[in-house]
Amino acid sequence: MKVNGGENPLGWLRARRGRGGKPLLDEAQMEAGLRLRHDFTLGHLTPRLTASWEHCGQGRKGRRSRAGASVELSDQALAARQRFRKALAAVGPELSGALVDICCYLKGLEDAEKANGWPQRSGKLVLQMALSALARHYGLSSVQNPARRNTLTHWGAEDYRPDIDGLEDSSALRASS
Repeated sequence: MKVNGGENPLGWLRARRGRGGKPLLDEAQMEAGLRLRHDFTLGHLTPRLTASWEHCGQGRKGRRSRAGASVELSDQALAARQRFRKALAAVGPELSGALVDICCYLKGLEDAEKANGWPQRSGKLVLQMALSALARHYGLSSVQNPARRNTLTHWGAEDYRPDIDGLEDSSALRASS
Protein backbone atom coordinates (compact mmCIF):
# COMPACT_ATOMS: atom_id res chain seq x y z
CA MET A 1 0.00 0.00 0.00
CA LYS A 2 1.39 3.40 -0.98
CA VAL A 3 1.17 6.15 1.59
CA ASN A 4 1.80 9.85 1.19
CA GLY A 5 4.06 10.64 4.12
CA GLY A 6 3.04 14.30 4.02
CA GLU A 7 -0.60 13.60 4.79
CA ASN A 8 -0.03 10.82 7.31
CA PRO A 9 1.14 11.65 10.85
CA LEU A 10 2.95 8.29 10.97
CA GLY A 11 5.06 9.22 7.95
CA TRP A 12 5.92 12.54 9.55
CA LEU A 13 6.95 10.81 12.79
CA ARG A 14 8.93 8.14 10.92
CA ALA A 15 10.97 10.87 9.23
CA ARG A 16 11.79 12.56 12.56
CA ARG A 17 14.69 11.46 14.73
CA GLY A 18 14.80 11.12 18.50
CA ARG A 19 17.59 12.17 20.83
CA GLY A 20 19.74 9.15 20.02
CA GLY A 21 19.39 9.66 16.27
CA LYS A 22 16.93 6.79 15.91
CA PRO A 23 13.59 7.34 14.14
CA LEU A 24 10.69 8.08 16.49
CA LEU A 25 8.82 5.09 15.01
CA ASP A 26 10.53 1.84 14.09
CA GLU A 27 9.60 -0.26 11.07
CA ALA A 28 7.27 -2.58 13.01
CA GLN A 29 5.36 0.32 14.55
CA MET A 30 5.00 2.01 11.17
CA GLU A 31 3.78 -1.18 9.50
CA ALA A 32 1.30 -1.85 12.31
CA GLY A 33 -0.17 1.64 12.02
CA LEU A 34 -0.48 1.35 8.25
CA ARG A 35 -2.11 -2.06 8.54
CA LEU A 36 -4.68 -0.71 11.00
CA ARG A 37 -5.43 2.22 8.66
CA HIS A 38 -5.78 -0.18 5.72
CA ASP A 39 -8.36 -2.28 7.58
CA PHE A 40 -10.16 0.89 8.68
CA THR A 41 -10.41 2.08 5.09
CA LEU A 42 -11.19 -1.32 3.61
CA GLY A 43 -13.93 -1.85 6.19
CA HIS A 44 -15.63 1.38 5.05
CA LEU A 45 -15.36 2.83 8.54
CA THR A 46 -14.44 6.30 7.34
CA PRO A 47 -17.21 8.81 8.05
CA ARG A 48 -19.21 10.09 5.08
CA LEU A 49 -20.51 13.61 4.87
CA THR A 50 -22.82 13.01 1.92
CA ALA A 51 -24.61 10.15 0.22
CA SER A 52 -22.48 7.64 -1.64
CA TRP A 53 -23.10 7.66 -5.38
CA GLU A 54 -20.16 5.47 -6.34
CA HIS A 55 -22.23 2.42 -7.39
CA CYS A 56 -25.00 4.29 -9.23
CA GLY A 57 -25.00 4.18 -13.00
CA GLN A 58 -22.59 1.27 -13.32
CA GLY A 59 -23.64 -0.92 -16.16
CA ARG A 60 -22.78 -4.52 -16.74
CA LYS A 61 -19.21 -3.56 -17.69
CA GLY A 62 -16.25 -3.65 -15.40
CA ARG A 63 -15.03 -6.03 -12.78
CA ARG A 64 -18.16 -5.80 -10.64
CA SER A 65 -20.38 -7.18 -13.38
CA ARG A 66 -19.79 -10.82 -12.49
CA ALA A 67 -22.30 -12.55 -10.24
CA GLY A 68 -21.68 -12.20 -6.52
CA ALA A 69 -19.22 -9.30 -6.84
CA SER A 70 -21.11 -7.15 -4.34
CA VAL A 71 -21.20 -10.08 -1.92
CA GLU A 72 -17.41 -10.40 -2.17
CA LEU A 73 -17.05 -6.70 -1.45
CA SER A 74 -19.28 -7.01 1.59
CA ASP A 75 -17.37 -10.05 2.85
CA GLN A 76 -14.09 -8.23 2.36
CA ALA A 77 -15.37 -5.18 4.25
CA LEU A 78 -16.76 -7.35 7.04
CA ALA A 79 -13.46 -9.22 7.39
CA ALA A 80 -11.58 -5.90 7.55
CA ARG A 81 -13.94 -4.64 10.25
CA GLN A 82 -13.40 -7.81 12.29
CA ARG A 83 -9.61 -7.50 11.98
CA PHE A 84 -9.89 -3.83 12.99
CA ARG A 85 -11.97 -4.64 16.08
CA LYS A 86 -9.65 -7.48 17.11
CA ALA A 87 -6.63 -5.22 16.79
CA LEU A 88 -8.21 -2.52 18.96
CA ALA A 89 -9.30 -5.11 21.53
CA ALA A 90 -5.74 -6.48 21.67
CA VAL A 91 -4.33 -3.02 22.31
CA GLY A 92 -6.90 -2.21 24.97
CA PRO A 93 -9.25 0.70 25.56
CA GLU A 94 -6.57 2.95 27.05
CA LEU A 95 -4.50 3.07 23.86
CA SER A 96 -6.99 2.28 21.10
CA GLY A 97 -8.39 5.81 21.02
CA ALA A 98 -4.97 7.22 20.18
CA LEU A 99 -4.58 4.72 17.35
CA VAL A 100 -7.96 5.55 15.85
CA ASP A 101 -7.41 9.31 16.12
CA ILE A 102 -3.89 9.40 14.71
CA CYS A 103 -3.66 6.37 12.38
CA CYS A 104 -7.23 6.28 11.06
CA TYR A 105 -8.61 9.83 11.27
CA LEU A 106 -5.12 11.25 10.57
CA LYS A 107 -5.29 13.76 13.41
CA GLY A 108 -2.06 15.45 14.32
CA LEU A 109 -0.41 14.75 17.65
CA GLU A 110 -1.28 18.20 18.96
CA ASP A 111 -4.95 17.76 18.06
CA ALA A 112 -5.07 14.31 19.66
CA GLU A 113 -3.47 15.67 22.83
CA LYS A 114 -6.05 18.45 23.09
CA ALA A 115 -9.00 16.15 22.31
CA ASN A 116 -7.94 13.59 24.93
CA GLY A 117 -6.81 16.07 27.58
CA TRP A 118 -3.22 14.83 27.58
CA PRO A 119 -0.28 17.02 28.62
CA GLN A 120 1.64 18.73 25.84
CA ARG A 121 4.24 16.57 24.09
CA SER A 122 2.84 13.35 25.56
CA GLY A 123 1.17 12.25 22.32
CA LYS A 124 4.37 10.79 20.88
CA LEU A 125 4.90 8.56 23.88
CA VAL A 126 1.28 7.38 23.98
CA LEU A 127 1.35 6.67 20.24
CA GLN A 128 4.63 4.78 20.51
CA MET A 129 3.21 2.56 23.27
CA ALA A 130 0.00 1.98 21.31
CA LEU A 131 1.86 1.12 18.10
CA SER A 132 4.20 -1.23 19.97
CA ALA A 133 1.21 -3.10 21.41
CA LEU A 134 -0.39 -3.19 17.95
CA ALA A 135 2.83 -4.50 16.39
CA ARG A 136 2.90 -7.30 18.98
CA HIS A 137 -0.70 -8.16 18.10
CA TYR A 138 0.16 -8.37 14.40
CA GLY A 139 3.29 -10.41 15.13
CA LEU A 140 5.58 -7.72 13.73
CA SER A 141 7.49 -7.04 16.93
CA SER A 142 10.49 -9.02 18.09
CA VAL A 143 9.03 -8.92 21.63
CA GLN A 144 6.41 -11.64 21.89
CA ASN A 145 3.20 -11.33 23.87
CA PRO A 146 3.65 -13.51 26.99
CA ALA A 147 -0.11 -14.01 27.31
CA ARG A 148 -0.24 -15.66 23.88
CA ARG A 149 2.90 -17.73 24.33
CA ASN A 150 1.88 -19.66 27.44
CA THR A 151 -1.81 -20.20 26.94
CA LEU A 152 -3.35 -23.08 28.83
CA THR A 153 -5.88 -24.86 26.67
CA HIS A 154 -7.06 -27.54 29.10
CA TRP A 155 -6.89 -28.21 32.80
CA GLY A 156 -7.88 -31.58 34.12
CA ALA A 157 -7.08 -35.26 34.19
CA GLU A 158 -6.52 -37.14 30.95
CA ASP A 159 -9.98 -38.75 31.06
CA TYR A 160 -11.77 -35.57 32.19
CA ARG A 161 -14.97 -34.67 30.34
CA PRO A 162 -16.98 -31.57 31.24
CA ASP A 163 -20.64 -31.83 32.23
CA ILE A 164 -23.08 -30.85 29.52
CA ASP A 165 -25.66 -28.30 30.63
CA GLY A 166 -29.24 -29.41 30.22
CA LEU A 167 -28.61 -33.12 30.67
CA GLU A 168 -29.69 -34.47 34.02
CA ASP A 169 -27.25 -37.36 34.07
CA SER A 170 -24.21 -36.63 31.95
CA SER A 171 -22.39 -39.63 33.46
CA ALA A 172 -24.62 -41.92 31.37
CA LEU A 173 -23.53 -40.03 28.27
CA ARG A 174 -19.86 -40.46 29.22
CA ALA A 175 -20.29 -44.19 29.76
CA SER A 176 -21.78 -44.65 26.29
CA SER A 177 -18.91 -42.88 24.52
